[in-house]
Amino acid sequence: MKIYAIMGEMANYSNSRVSTYDNCPYQYKLKYVDKVEAPTPTTIEMFLGDIVHRVMEKLYKDLQYQKTNTKEELLAFYQDLWKKEYSEDILIVKKEYSAENYKKMGEKFISDYYETYHPFDDVNIIGLETKDKLLLPDGNYWSVRIDKLGVDAENNYYVCDYKTNSRMIFQEQADADRQLAMYSVWVRDKFKDAKKIFLKWHMLAFNKEVISERTDEQLEQLQQDVVAKIKEIEQATADNKFPCNIDGLCNYCVYREICPSFSHLVQLEEKPPQEYKDDDGLKMVDEYAYLAKSIAELDKKKEELRQALIEYARQKKIDNVFGTSDKVSIKEEEKIVMPEDREVFIKILKDNGLYEKFSQLSYSAINSAYKNKKLPPELAEKLRTDQTIRFTLSQRKKSREE
Repeated sequence: MKIYAIMGEMANYSNSRVSTYDNCPYQYKLKYVDKVEAPTPTTIEMFLGDIVHRVMEKLYKDLQYQKTNTKEELLAFYQDLWKKEYSEDILIVKKEYSAENYKKMGEKFISDYYETYHPFDDVNIIGLETKDKLLLPDGNYWSVRIDKLGVDAENNYYVCDYKTNSRMIFQEQADADRQLAMYSVWVRDKFKDAKKIFLKWHMLAFNKEVISERTDEQLEQLQQDVVAKIKEIEQATADNKFPCNIDGLCNYCVYREICPSFSHLVQLEEKPPQEYKDDDGLKMVDEYAYLAKSIAELDKKKEELRQALIEYARQKKIDNVFGTSDKVSIKEEEKIVMPEDREVFIKILKDNGLYEKFSQLSYSAINSAYKNKKLPPELAEKLRTDQTIRFTLSQRKKSREE
């Protein structure tokens, strides 16, 4: 597989960067265009993932120096990192769980992995937390950061990634994943002896692994897709168009308190109860919501009365119902319904020399001609009629006695 360089200014993209744009263009703007420092340092999920990755890096780095850590040593290293780096300003969205709960999760991830893969000799490790760049067909670079890269005795390469997600990744998701697949392009370019390249996700929360593989054709298409996505991002940057994408991930966004879609909510949540209730925005929204709900209820009641009046007029065989100062006129009429196939209808109009007269397909003109039987039979039969009710509320005229 050949990688072609294109002259011009080159930027460095990564799966994390492109995924940020996919998730929320406005977050991308803050992080990569404006380079705004996030008010919240990180989320507990991101913090946990980072600590666990560093433990795994230590495990395999020490193995390269012929040092095999015990499970207890790795857990002690993990606990020490947590103690040194955890801070109270780390965002925990799921308030029913404490930082200690997340810490224990990480301990279980490490313990399960150790017991499953010890003595860790399934592959020869040739890369840990790699830091390199892949040249894309458009001249931009793609950051290559592989958690663990290994090769077996048959020259099968394994691009491995540790996931601390609480949701299992399924095969169809793995087969469509962009991150490891792009890394495999780099592996094939760097290691010409690669017989096969397998993408492997260690789903630590489930003590399972998911494996995927791509063809050269799939990887070629993937690069084209990435280039197209980068072009989209660059156009958004040139146009300065970065809309907010509101979804469930917003709860975990480290820019939430400065996001125009959530900053007011964050401000409200930080106010004491009385100031919360006195907030002008909150009061206006509450009043508007009350009025909107009241109007909807009135509209429903209005329609119910309309139907009741129509039925009343039918029963009484009258077409005007009088109130104290107003009246309702109820006229039942027959109206035509235009055919769905307009092309055939227009052709018939032209064949009968009526197209100019009805060139704008004037409903009122056609309706009048139909009622007065002035349409050719073949045209009239294309139309169907429907019953309609003209319901009008107007002020009644007072009688002389009144």
